Amino acid sequence: MRRKLTCVVSLSAAIILAGMASSSPRVRAQDGDDGESRIQQGLAIAPVHLNLDGKNRALVGLGSYIVNAHVPCNECHGAGPAIAQFLPGQNPYFGQPAVINPATYFGGGRDFGAIAPGAAHIISRNLTPDKTGLPVGGHTYAEFVQIMRTGADLDNLHPACPTGIVNASCVPAPFRANLLQTMPWPGLRNLTDHDLRAIYEYLSAIPCVAGPVKPSDLPAPLQYAFPVLHNDCF
Repeated sequence: MRRKLTCVVSLSAAIILAGMASSSPRVRAQDGDDGESRIQQGLAIAPVHLNLDGKNRALVGLGSYIVNAHVPCNECHGAGPAIAQFLPGQNPYFGQPAVINPATYFGGGRDFGAIAPGAAHIISRNLTPDKTGLPVGGHTYAEFVQIMRTGADLDNLHPACPTGIVNASCVPAPFRANLLQTMPWPGLRNLTDHDLRAIYEYLSAIPCVAGPVKPSDLPAPLQYAFPVLHNDCF
């Protein structure tokens, strides 16, 4: 628990700094050459093929720059470096050239362990678009902004534990069951509206990751999370 909280605090601090940098005039895509350089860099470092049909190229590029260079979101919303975040033989933690595994990119499934002894495990969500073309499993832009600004768990994935009862399917007090746990939204909410629009546009351009086919494909402590990991891609 202490290790998890330390990780979250460190990540939150990094994201707050990233948000401050991203919201400065030097990072905005509309500010000439400096903004264009970030757009170009974002498009260059995107680890998956991007669908730019009907998308705003500048927003997609800036969104990629934010989530791949400033705030490495796939480190939490991917499979994790010990599993399948990188292709075989391409793991930088082994001193190898880093190549992201496109099959798991932003597909979620990172297990952060139980939020408290005996309580629900917290797992990262699948952020890729579903068959509607909307990212984060079909959330609208307005819903995405609400999530990022307030930490609201619009999927209602973790019910609150009844008083005096803790089990693997609920979140106990003092944790708020209606808020996303582990996700560092207290820092992410400081991103500008333009940054959030760019991130959403980028997430709309990445390939769908189907995730598990059925709940039994997941370990028992994580089967409750099937609805936020499985995507209908077609």
